[in-house]
Amino acid sequence: MRPRNGFWRLAPGAYAACVEAHSTKAMAVRAVDLCVALLHEQPSVESVSHVLRRHGETGELGLGEDDIAAMRAAAARLREVLGAPDAGQAAALLNRLLSRAAKPPRLTSHRGTTHWHLHVDSGDDAPWGAWFLASSAMALAVLLADYQRIPGGLCASAGCGRPFMDFGGGSPRRYCSTRCATRERVAAHRSRTSSSVPG
Repeated sequence: MRPRNGFWRLAPGAYAACVEAHSTKAMAVRAVDLCVALLHEQPSVESVSHVLRRHGETGELGLGEDDIAAMRAAAARLREVLGAPDAGQAAALLNRLLSRAAKPPRLTSHRGTTHWHLHVDSGDDAPWGAWFLASSAMALAVLLADYQRIPGGLCASAGCGRPFMDFGGGSPRRYCSTRCATRERVAAHRSRTSSSVPG
């Protein structure tokens, strides 16, 4: 369960940081960071807690191994959305996720410990896996509607496949990082060079 007492005790001047942590883009970035930690690294209570804290969670998180397993299952479903071939298929996946995971939208301030923000999970004490799936699907759905395209993707670098967010205009990103993009450019260059050498 997700404990809420003591969550987001705001110090003077911390309101902007709290609002930022609950923005749609911040929720989507958190979703991708959690997907990477859960699916592309060795997930543990400590590593997932670290990602949650980096994205604003405070206090006793109460994460256990069952929570990590449920969050991993949710991450796999969210990864499918980011890997969809087009916006229509991503929208269909998101609609299915939202119909199964989301509850009616509600405003919460976590008993007065945060600013008001929207949730689509079952309650302030919803299990971590249910919260992660519902809140992440909602964020991705809002961004798909805003951008009229999938707001991210899966890295096209051979052997990587990590999810990433893409808020830029123009051509969609293909790689999760500069490192992966450079590796693919170097591999393509070497392939062209070796095939053009007479032998």
